[in-house]
Amino acid sequence: MKERLTNKNIRDRYQDYLENEKKYSDNTVTAYMNDIDSLIHFLTNEDLGDLGFMTHRIAKFYVASLHHRYDPKSIRRKISSVKSMYDYLIEEEILEENPFENVDLPKVKKSLPKFIYEDEMLKFLNNIDNSTALGKRNRVLFELLYGCGLRVSELTNMIIGDIDFVTHEVLVHGKGSVDRVVPVHDYALKTIKEYLSEARVELALKHNDHSNILLLNYKGTPLTPRGVRVILNKELEKQASAMNLSPHSFRHSFATHLLNRGVDLRSVQELLGHVSLSTTQIYTKISKEKLQDEYLKAHPRAFKKKRGE
Repeated sequence: MKERLTNKNIRDRYQDYLENEKKYSDNTVTAYMNDIDSLIHFLTNEDLGDLGFMTHRIAKFYVASLHHRYDPKSIRRKISSVKSMYDYLIEEEILEENPFENVDLPKVKKSLPKFIYEDEMLKFLNNIDNSTALGKRNRVLFELLYGCGLRVSELTNMIIGDIDFVTHEVLVHGKGSVDRVVPVHDYALKTIKEYLSEARVELALKHNDHSNILLLNYKGTPLTPRGVRVILNKELEKQASAMNLSPHSFRHSFATHLLNRGVDLRSVQELLGHVSLSTTQIYTKISKEKLQDEYLKAHPRAFKKKRGE
């Protein structure tokens, strides 16, 4: 280490870097710093010195200590945070090596995305009461989430001008400021037209709204991702539904249903806005499992014999 820095010096410099150079959100910075504090706490308790004098052996010891308190996913996140800090210290020429560079991390069991079956999805959408302004908005909200496979932030950032009623397409502003064009079906367009001509006008008057954001909340201001979650929970409760759904489940269901109906993987990748095909491939596992399930239920030779037969 070329200059002697205390834990506080390193912590403060790294936090300043995250806030002012990386421009991370407050929540993200807080999460990073909590992980750094966990490491500092460990070094202090075990009397193992300061952050600037970490060795690969101590790094392995720290990872081992986390196994008693955290699941594999949390451990990997914590180590990713401290590893990023040491990469920063190397870049600033404060340190020469990253002690966490080659530590063994626990493997995370990949969980399959949650989706719901087609008949359940249609039942949910058809049971939305659209007799009120908020009901018309909710119908649009969920029709677009499912009909276009949108991320929630993509939906809440959508403006009226993003919808092309002539070409039956919507312009989606995706991750990393990458736009994509997604087809939208006739029924969704019909619900959008009804919402724009009746419901949105009513909602906009509550706040004298002059924005062109498509979806407004009950106050007449732009709907937020958190608001979408609240609306979904209320709708599930209203329908007395036992389904465990999140807003992202509509995107998962969109991808799964298309693959089940024979749409090729590359097309689904484009529709979802995935940079890597490997991200989309997880949905093929869901489709294969459904195919196997249907086979086992339907094929005469696949039935389990009853006891005594």
